[in-house]
Amino acid sequence: MTPEETSRIAHTEHPIKSPLDDDSVGRLLERGLPRGDERVLDLGCGGGEWLLRALATRPRLHAEGVDLSEVALAQASAAARERGVQERLVLHHQKAEDFVSTEPFDVVLSFGATHAFGGLLPTLAAARRHLAPGGRVLVGEGFWERPPSQEAIEMLGDFTDLATTVDRVVADGWTPVDGHVSTRRELDNYEWACWGSLAAWALDHPADPDSAHALATATIRRQEWLRVYRDTWGFVSLVLRQTPDRA
Repeated sequence: MTPEETSRIAHTEHPIKSPLDDDSVGRLLERGLPRGDERVLDLGCGGGEWLLRALATRPRLHAEGVDLSEVALAQASAAARERGVQERLVLHHQKAEDFVSTEPFDVVLSFGATHAFGGLLPTLAAARRHLAPGGRVLVGEGFWERPPSQEAIEMLGDFTDLATTVDRVVADGWTPVDGHVSTRRELDNYEWACWGSLAAWALDHPADPDSAHALATATIRRQEWLRVYRDTWGFVSLVLRQTPDRA
């Protein structure tokens, strides 16, 4: 089983691939899309869930998504047809960092994809290249709620604490106009959903040659979460605008 297939199954019950519940996603979209007729770009869109939700509730919105996964883009395309929004969604199969557009976007999204750019600030630099004057960026990033173990750092990455994370964003020329820190319930629900879905798939497909591997992966990931990073890792979502002297 490829990592891509593992991720697809793990996110069956939690298509937003970040520790956010539906209300939080809806609120972030409300703050990021105040007019409802914006041009929206998702860098690293995966299955396109952020864009699909935005398009379904805003009939004047137009969106584009970029991702390297053909499987995820096919999933996004099929879901767009099912929801009747396919005419307003354009999908690009390429690296998000290589994407070029002739027109700027009012809103740029990036959740669960900062690793593809090499971190939060490089992700914001990529977003800035695509952003129209006065536009907004919605981005999600991990942070350490308390000092992590070396094992947690090696597992998840070398994040900073919440205040330092926001300070770095501000120093880079951005002004937060809203944000959301994922609650313990959101963080726990996300992990239970991911590794529970993967384990359930394995139990439901005992004859599949990948079943044992999927079950072992779910067990390992659940143990890592509970024993290594559950009490130290958090997730922040930011709605950003460019600070005037950097715009």
